[in-house]
Amino acid sequence: MMDEEEERIGGMICSHLADVGPVDPDSLDACPECVALGDTWVHLRECQTCGHIGCCDSSKNKHATGHYEATGHPLIRSFEPGEGWWWCYEDEVVFEVEGVPPERPA
Repeated sequence: MMDEEEERIGGMICSHLADVGPVDPDSLDACPECVALGDTWVHLRECQTCGHIGCCDSSKNKHATGHYEATGHPLIRSFEPGEGWWWCYEDEVVFEVEGVPPERPA
């Protein structure tokens, strides 16, 4: 049985998941914006609209969230080795997609 939130987004955990297609990361192991600034980051996130790699909100610069604010691209996923979770900024929900392995294997 679906709860009220699931009914609101058509039975999907995230209303933007149907719009996701394959993306190529714009970096293999770094936040390019932090590198350009000479800064470090804590964790990496990948935009599921365009492949932009940005640092997480625990990082000083919060480039993944900044990318969302600048572009409106709603979905990111962890770009940390072995992690497979996703986050939707607009629906404010964290989830994993069954059958989709982590972007960067452990």
